[in-house]
Amino acid sequence: MADALVFSLLDKELKRQREGIELIASENFTSLEVMKAMGSVATNKYAEGYPGKRYYGGCEVVDEIETLAIERLKQAFKASWANVQPHSGAQANTAVFLACLKPGDKILGLDLSMGGHLTHGSPANFSGKTYQAFFYGVDKETGLVNYEQLEQIARTEKPKMIICGASAYSRDWDYKRIRSVADEIGALVLADIAHPAGLIAAGVLNDPFDHCHIVTSTTHKTLRGPRGGVIMMRNDFDNPYGIKDPKGNIRSMSSLLDLAVFPGMQGGPLEHVIAAKAVAFGEILDPSFKTYQLDVQQNAQTMAAAFVAKGYHLISGGTVNHLMLIDLRNKNITGKKAQETLDRAHITLNKNAVPFDDKSPFVTSGIRIGVPAITTRGLKAEHMGTVVEMIDTVLMNADDEQVVTNVRNEVKSFMLQFPLYPELG
Repeated sequence: MADALVFSLLDKELKRQREGIELIASENFTSLEVMKAMGSVATNKYAEGYPGKRYYGGCEVVDEIETLAIERLKQAFKASWANVQPHSGAQANTAVFLACLKPGDKILGLDLSMGGHLTHGSPANFSGKTYQAFFYGVDKETGLVNYEQLEQIARTEKPKMIICGASAYSRDWDYKRIRSVADEIGALVLADIAHPAGLIAAGVLNDPFDHCHIVTSTTHKTLRGPRGGVIMMRNDFDNPYGIKDPKGNIRSMSSLLDLAVFPGMQGGPLEHVIAAKAVAFGEILDPSFKTYQLDVQQNAQTMAAAFVAKGYHLISGGTVNHLMLIDLRNKNITGKKAQETLDRAHITLNKNAVPFDDKSPFVTSGIRIGVPAITTRGLKAEHMGTVVEMIDTVLMNADDEQVVTNVRNEVKSFMLQFPLYPELG
């Protein structure tokens, strides 16, 4: 018997996605093929271990699926090694720390309040609880990563690992410069490319692989796959600290990373999600994926310019990737109120702290906006002005419910031009 209640709720969620403007930078719309793979019979298979080295029988088919996902991912990023089992980007980072560090070791990452991620050392997260976390930030005037500060802290504290990457940073990274100071102090470099991974795979942004020892990513966001994580390396290496595996053997970094994922911090892999990852990685290899990423970048830059023209303060003045961070203090509205009001207009984004914020993380002074999902829907640069106009109308009339209702109706009518999953009826 079908579960009428659950499936009616799923129908409501499909309706919400179809009728709204999705601007959450970490969200996207997968292809139907990715969703079909996630909902496939592979969900029934338990497969602790790795292809050819499982602890369960009957894994010959999922071995082929997982191997295909690995090979496609390696091809997409020109990597020599990959692990596709992490359930999320956070767990991918957890595995890297487990493989490379000992409790109490020093790490250096971008401050959460400056656009960094929880797993880069936040005191509320395992990374800040288990390791000694130090932070670099962005320049107050330019909004760009303060590489001088990064280098100064690195030379003073000599962390075992430097983490680059962010969840709310709209510019590219100087991976070569970070690697240079890391080599000087004997540190590893981890690049967390969860947000710009699709742009990197398409060659639109700088390639971290030649300069960073290890690269992690989520598989949704700009990669447009299922929710999950991966770990990659272009060049395997002997671990520099003589870290031993559970049997006391010094192993290569790839071996240590595999052991850190399983059995270190996860049990059975989600083989249905890995099947969906394999489908998504195949889509990355299609030439149309680069066209999509170029559209993402163009849409973001066009939208950013439209906001600037309306007097909004964009951190760093603009964007080169898929997102932008907007400081709303000159518009006299908090990030929390902006998010909640735009929600009522069926425009979805998230409140976000801005560098040197004077409000709490539960209120914030800013909003983060991303364009991967609306680009997947088919919106082009010429549509960005319309979206910005609707956002501005809501924010400048946040206490006028009639205006919000009118914009909600405009949004619904506007998005009818860009059908989502018409095959689903």
